[in-house]
Amino acid sequence: MSDTSDGIPPTDRPARPSGAGAGSGQGSHPGSATGSELIGLIAASIRRERERTGLSMAELARRAGIAKSTLSQLESGAGNPSVETLWALGVALDVPFSRLVDPPRPVVRVVRAGEGPVTHSERADYAATLLASCPPNARRDIYRIDAQPGETRASDPHMTGTVEHVLLGAGRALAGPTEAPIELGPGDYVSYPGDVPHVFRALEPGTLAVIVMEHI
Repeated sequence: MSDTSDGIPPTDRPARPSGAGAGSGQGSHPGSATGSELIGLIAASIRRERERTGLSMAELARRAGIAKSTLSQLESGAGNPSVETLWALGVALDVPFSRLVDPPRPVVRVVRAGEGPVTHSERADYAATLLASCPPNARRDIYRIDAQPGETRASDPHMTGTVEHVLLGAGRALAGPTEAPIELGPGDYVSYPGDVPHVFRALEPGTLAVIVMEHI
């Protein structure tokens, strides 16, 4: 794309470091990706965040103050966005700049039955295992799930920052990110990002689970 396609004159742009050619990515993301890899990552990030917010390409371009053709180039990986363009897109999408150039990696944590820190009662046959502590300023909704084998329950991404916790009580199930769900047995626990596509599929009759949705 040309230097003026995002409405910022060339003289107002920060100078690139010596040796960082157009598309090299060395000036903004040193040591972590080649130019083509970084541009591809940015393209996927912009497209993902735009689809998450439900904005059309025309509306996002309008809010960011750039041409729709520029945004189309960026999402296809054909553009080389300036810092100013990425900041404008971040503001329009209500996400940090870093989320467009270095999106968070999904974190999956599994605790199998019999694992985890356990505390016992002195007065009863009772043991409590801490599976996950609640982070500051978080809100949680708790659900009991009764499921039978059959069609997979596929969920679209929830709001940004959502984390799901699943504790399987009975049966067997697959739960977690769509691309890599975890097989769980009775007593197994898994946590995973709820703001990416995810699934829950019962593998045995009478599958019972508790799902906690954590919103930050």
